[in-house]
Amino acid sequence: MVNYSRAYRSYGRRDTPWERYAKVSGERISQVFEQELEGREEPFGRALDLGCGRGTYSPELAALGWDVTGVDAAPEAIAGAKARGDAAVRYVLGDATQLSLAELGTFDLFVDIGCFQGLGRQQRQAMGTGVTSLANPGATMLMLAFAWTRFRSMIEGVSQTEIEAAFPAWALLTVWPAPTAGLGWPMDRTSPQWYRMQLRSESA
Repeated sequence: MVNYSRAYRSYGRRDTPWERYAKVSGERISQVFEQELEGREEPFGRALDLGCGRGTYSPELAALGWDVTGVDAAPEAIAGAKARGDAAVRYVLGDATQLSLAELGTFDLFVDIGCFQGLGRQQRQAMGTGVTSLANPGATMLMLAFAWTRFRSMIEGVSQTEIEAAFPAWALLTVWPAPTAGLGWPMDRTSPQWYRMQLRSESA
């Protein structure tokens, strides 16, 4: 498991590996966010950016019309996010595996770019339970996660089976590959995937 607080302290003002990923793949990620608006009517509702880091994606979601809250367990990350001065985003110090303690309210969209994959099995179950408890009827979730590879000592991974096990109340709608071009070794040898899920109607 990644010690994110230590990582932020170590990198300081420099980009972390996941922030570098955002710079390389930002355009593709933006396309995914825009696609999520298809078929929706404004106001779109509330979005929760899980493991928001230093505010890499939350402002973009807000610019698209979502009422955005970003949550992260690393104080250094939340401090960095707030320092950006994005008044449209609410940043909260909180653990993605203990979401009920953060008093966040309920949401229509959940975004997870690299958070879930960095958790242990029990933590993943706790996160799945927490997300479900905060989901409004018909809520959707966008998750970007790396599959397991032989580089697991350097890059955390997760399988589709593990994701579905942690989110039994959610229907997996679509899965598609995320690009790795320009990431450099060993990231360009990995297999990141996008997962789009929706809360089942009987679970709402």
